[in-house]
Amino acid sequence: MSCPICGKDTNPDTRPFCSKRCADVDLARWLNGQYAVPSDDPEDIEAAIEAVEQAAPNPDKIH
Repeated sequence: MSCPICGKDTNPDTRPFCSKRCADVDLARWLNGQYAVPSDDPEDIEAAIEAVEQAAPNPDKIH
């Protein structure tokens, strides 16, 4: 089996990765949203839209 990040042989201690570094790269990709599991669930879509709307700056709001 090869490491999904760099393609080298895997290390039994860090399987399926070859090293802790590649495992950390993979984790960072998940945390940064580079990996995502698609969903067709309307509730998930509505929640995502609400989250984006809440995170977006409101130009009409006075600071």
